[in-house]
Amino acid sequence: MSCHKCPRQCQSQPGFCHSDSQRPEVAAVYAHTGEEPPISGRRGISNIFFAHCNLQCIFCQNHRISRATVDPELVALHSIDEIVDATAQSLSHTENIVGLVSATQYSDLVAPIVEGLHQRGLYPTVVYNTNGYESVEVLRQIAPYIDIYLPDYKYSDADIARRYSNAADYPDVAALALKEMYNQKGSSLPTDDDGMAFRGLIVRHLVLPGQVDNSIRCLEWLADNLSPNIYVSLMAQYFPPEGTALPDQLGRRLTADEYRRVTDAFDSLGFHRGWVQELEAAETYKPHFEAETYFK
Repeated sequence: MSCHKCPRQCQSQPGFCHSDSQRPEVAAVYAHTGEEPPISGRRGISNIFFAHCNLQCIFCQNHRISRATVDPELVALHSIDEIVDATAQSLSHTENIVGLVSATQYSDLVAPIVEGLHQRGLYPTVVYNTNGYESVEVLRQIAPYIDIYLPDYKYSDADIARRYSNAADYPDVAALALKEMYNQKGSSLPTDDDGMAFRGLIVRHLVLPGQVDNSIRCLEWLADNLSPNIYVSLMAQYFPPEGTALPDQLGRRLTADEYRRVTDAFDSLGFHRGWVQELEAAETYKPHFEAETYFK
């Protein structure tokens, strides 16, 4: 059985990410207050953390649940009904917003999950939180169900993408995906009276240690090919995942000088909407999927 949900176009199952097309795997539905302010609000976003990932970055902070092989004890939900039930319960104490986190390999579930919530009288804003390695065709299929796109733009360099994510075509693929998201949503991020976004696009970029040039080229591409008016979330939260052998300089944290060079480029390119994390963010955004509080 082949899979066409992502650009890898796997010709057999299990494919690169090892997700099961017949049995969804969700690690948690969790109220997360650490996303960007217009999608977190005061009470948090109800994030649905899907297991596995189609990119498999060697430095992933969520590697416990994103790898091809995931500990079954970390998978909590296995059906549409279970996912909808958990999301409905979560929404009762969060903002009226749902995040689909790393859902690419389960993109065919987007419609039934959103429709299942609608059947319960729940109409949350839906955020598609993605690594950016997406098929334009799939983005067009899920477009009616997505209010806000929250993609990464990880790599402008094909060699880095190959070494870190086994995806040398990432720069070209992500460029097409980002243009499609921009065409669908534009550069605005309208908010309600409480400051909560209900439509739009936010592009994230995680600055990696030793890869300042990659980051600057990513920002240059966004300014030249989308717009310096888009909302960009520049992130400094990188930390080396425990128990993982990492190449190059990924075994250390980002330095202040490296981050300053990227933030200077952010300013000089004319970006004026979005967020720039503090360098100390790496201490805050470490997931603990075995605990009741997933981020400490």
